[in-house]
Amino acid sequence: MDSQTPATGKVYLLGAGPGAADLITVRGARLLAQADVVLHDALVTDEVLALCPQAEKISVGKRSGQRSTAQALINQTLIECARKYRMVVRLKGGDPMIFGRADEELRALEAEGIAVEVVPGVTTALAAAASTRQPLTRRGIARSIAFFTSSTAPDHPEQTTLPDCDTLIQYMGGREARETAHKLLAQGRPPSLPVIAVENCSRPAERVIRMTLAELEQGLADCKGPVLVMIGEAMASRQPG
Repeated sequence: MDSQTPATGKVYLLGAGPGAADLITVRGARLLAQADVVLHDALVTDEVLALCPQAEKISVGKRSGQRSTAQALINQTLIECARKYRMVVRLKGGDPMIFGRADEELRALEAEGIAVEVVPGVTTALAAAASTRQPLTRRGIARSIAFFTSSTAPDHPEQTTLPDCDTLIQYMGGREARETAHKLLAQGRPPSLPVIAVENCSRPAERVIRMTLAELEQGLADCKGPVLVMIGEAMASRQPG
């Protein structure tokens, strides 16, 4: 190594899972227990953070509609931590590679020659399907799934069309749910199409709301926690058989 090049540690982009501490992977828990510093999102629970009592913890939370740390500052903090610590964990809710800004962080670290590894986590859609016992695919009814979000970067236009799939999963769907329903109805989806909204998935305050697409168009105004919305015929209540 060039004597002028500072030694750097390794960064792990680690998925914390949907919220419950026992839904993190074994590998993820082991890395947290060894971390020198953990940069964590706002949605990471205290129970998950309790898995790394030895680590310095830095909150870099990004919450829709709330004041949050700018992505460029998060990238710079990651680089600075890698130059100071041996093991750096960037802890993200769910899975790092699904709506987790992983692309920006990977590119920033790679540009500085910093070693980085991605450790997957349970994404909220899968945890919500398990919690509601509602498969996202269903033989003869649903064989395609699309994950999407209405949130966009400041310099990107709002998404005007929705994926053409059997099952639609909207992340961060609380405030945007009404507009999603409106667009789907305008595209010809039936008003009776089953919908399940899951608030605070896998946490003690989890709430499951079953409704139709027409009812979703009225909004989810009373939801205060993170919301995932699942839409499609596969969300219909299963009949005993």
